[in-house]
Amino acid sequence: MYNIRFNLEQFVRPYLPVGAEIVTIAQPRPHPAVITVDLDNDRTSEIIAIYRLQGEQYLLVLQLSKDGWKVLSHVKGTGYGVTVLQAANVTGSGGEQVLVGWQLGSIWSKLSLYEWTREGLRDAAPEDAIFSYMDVFELPAEFDAHGRAYIALWQHDTGEAYRVSVVRWENGKLVPASEADRYYYPKVVHYYERLVRLHPTYRFYWYYLADAQLKAGQPAAALQSVRVALRIEQLYPSNDELVRLEEEITKHLERHKAIRRDVGLFPAPVKTANGTRWGYIDRSGSMVILPQFEEADVFQPNGLAIVRLDNAAGLIDASGVFVVKPIYDYIGPFMEGRAVIIDSEGFKLMDPTGQIVTKRAYSYIANLHEGRAMFYITDKEGNSLYGYLDGNGREVIPPQFMEAGDFDRGKALVKRTDNQFALIGLDGAQLAAFSYANVGPPGDGLLAFQQQENGKYGYIDEQGNIVIKPAFVYAQPFRNGRAVVNTSEDYHSQYGLIDKQGTFVIDPVYNEIRQLGEGRLALGKAIDPSQPFIGSTFAIADLNGKLLSDFIYLDIGDFKNGLASASDRNQTYWIDHSGHAAPGYPRLNGSGTLTMIDGLIQANVDRRLSYLDQAGRVIWRQNTIIPLREPYRVREEKYNPNRDYLVYYPQVEGMADLAAQRAVNDKLKELSQVKPVPGNIQLDYSYNGDFDVAFFKKDLLVLELTGYRYPFGAAHGMPTKLYTHINLVTGHIFELKELFKPGSDYVKVLSDIIGLQIKEDPQYSYVFPGTYKGIRPDQPFFVSENALHLYFEPYEIAPYAAGFPTFKIPFAAIMNIIAVDGPFWNSFHY
Repeated sequence: MYNIRFNLEQFVRPYLPVGAEIVTIAQPRPHPAVITVDLDNDRTSEIIAIYRLQGEQYLLVLQLSKDGWKVLSHVKGTGYGVTVLQAANVTGSGGEQVLVGWQLGSIWSKLSLYEWTREGLRDAAPEDAIFSYMDVFELPAEFDAHGRAYIALWQHDTGEAYRVSVVRWENGKLVPASEADRYYYPKVVHYYERLVRLHPTYRFYWYYLADAQLKAGQPAAALQSVRVALRIEQLYPSNDELVRLEEEITKHLERHKAIRRDVGLFPAPVKTANGTRWGYIDRSGSMVILPQFEEADVFQPNGLAIVRLDNAAGLIDASGVFVVKPIYDYIGPFMEGRAVIIDSEGFKLMDPTGQIVTKRAYSYIANLHEGRAMFYITDKEGNSLYGYLDGNGREVIPPQFMEAGDFDRGKALVKRTDNQFALIGLDGAQLAAFSYANVGPPGDGLLAFQQQENGKYGYIDEQGNIVIKPAFVYAQPFRNGRAVVNTSEDYHSQYGLIDKQGTFVIDPVYNEIRQLGEGRLALGKAIDPSQPFIGSTFAIADLNGKLLSDFIYLDIGDFKNGLASASDRNQTYWIDHSGHAAPGYPRLNGSGTLTMIDGLIQANVDRRLSYLDQAGRVIWRQNTIIPLREPYRVREEKYNPNRDYLVYYPQVEGMADLAAQRAVNDKLKELSQVKPVPGNIQLDYSYNGDFDVAFFKKDLLVLELTGYRYPFGAAHGMPTKLYTHINLVTGHIFELKELFKPGSDYVKVLSDIIGLQIKEDPQYSYVFPGTYKGIRPDQPFFVSENALHLYFEPYEIAPYAAGFPTFKIPFAAIMNIIAVDGPFWNSFHY
């Protein structure tokens, strides 16, 4: 398309009648009413300008011909000003149309929709298209294949309330566009949520909130809102209208319940002789999809669940059949009809049928938000450029930014260059620019910023104006009119809560502050003020800082539908908005989280999973006995002497030699770190230990013992892993050397094989150059059916992120040195 790169206002002036002035549009900031638009779809832009002459307003069209620019059309408008002038493909014909808001009053404008015809410009908008505010947007491609623009018209009612209608072009006219409601109305919901917080006793705001929530696909919330409105004794809207809306919402909920894809299955792990395997139970606790997966997620609204099998991710339906075979390194949750996957090539987007919609792989792709998925590509030098994909995998905003965030309410924050940030729209157009060292994501119309690198934080508005001067060491985005900030200059945190004027609503005296949603906060005091990194005890407060509970909670989740999961020093339970235990719900001994899933309570307490009904009756809990082969089995025992020290360790049962069994079990306790730990003091670390059956055949039981020690305040903890190879007949625990013939140089043979794997196999490219020097005679190992596996500790030969580098050596490759007549080999071979 021909690009016009000059000052449009100055260029247009010679084409205006004598005495004419170009109109200025006041919002969002004053700018001349001049744009470019491809009216006739010939890939050459026309210039559109609106001018005022002798009290009348006119729309001027300039077109480029072979003889230069010429006046193509003059159209007389109406009103005394212009509130909107923009171009959009409203009709879906490929060309663009011109949308004009002719200002008729202080809060009213008339819409004109000019399209190009053989007879010239035609205003296709109806005469009654009157609005107070207009929004033009596109649906993601997967929801509208025509690529046309939708129009949201906000019409003033009373106070700050507006009736909102969304329309689209159909058969030569604008018609209601209900298919766009769920995409657009969350914006309207957000608008009215702010108003009901400011004016909780205004009936009409609750009415419009309920209407918006219904159209946004939030019928349960809409029912609550309309019932709040009915309790407020005001004349407008009428009771009849509110009852009508309540009935409409109730009918919607009934229809939704009838057609909802309710799978009614819940992921559940089972410890088996082949390790922990996941299946799915029904509401009665019966296992209906047998335990077979290495991992299993909850079923998503589309009726699919992500599972892992043979260390690869796939998708199953409610019958347990693979809809997408387990071939991916990773599959993420579906968002707006797309899931992020990772394979050997990189990140891609997938639809629910398993179809990859992206044309190529990327270095990274985020989840879809408002029809846009942030991605980046990385060049050979390691430099990354960020852009955005749509739901069909098209690069709708090409990679060009140094950094980029997710879209929220039609805007995303990007970093163009050092000290240059911007807000962009869904089309990539710049909405505002900020010349600061650092700018954070928007929240409630404000963005945290730093004027200088390593300087203090303040807040700017979305036009770049400083609203709150820099005064904070750390600043979170605003949420519900409040932001969490930190004023401490050292490692002692001093968190407080400010309002949008920068005034402290809660003084900066806390070790932590968490915004929990639904108007509630968690205020945290340091358990040990001299070591604040150990953690906090929390109290519940409202957004004005009023304490609703004592400082008794050690962990609190976000509020959802009036409930939040909380743990004190002894139990885990639901709390309500009062800050106290919600009546009628169960309390579970131990620390963890509760999640409501389709009417059942999923309890992850002390790192073990169970399901309960809302009365507290246990539907299903994880097994503690692992059957092997009669008479052998492994019993799980729990050791929890201190809140920060939790170990699950194995004990073997069924051995004929009871003395040998006691010796084995004592050794397992020792290796599992079951040792004296004081219970009445605060530890400076946490430790979690667990186990799995890694392999069992004939008389050989291989147990995997894992641990994780985290020193409070450290960047990360240190994992441990060891395998015990137990002969269940004799109680003997085998060492690596016992697998090989006496006198064989197994250390050199195995070292050379691993050295060759590191050199030739790309999967081991992460190994630090020069660090591998061979294995030790007592190298950590485990055996499986057909192979020997040797592994190294984190940091030993590779970065921490690599975990335990493990090398598989098939027995077939080393049979010449294996002691096939020895007790180790014969313990698992017939």
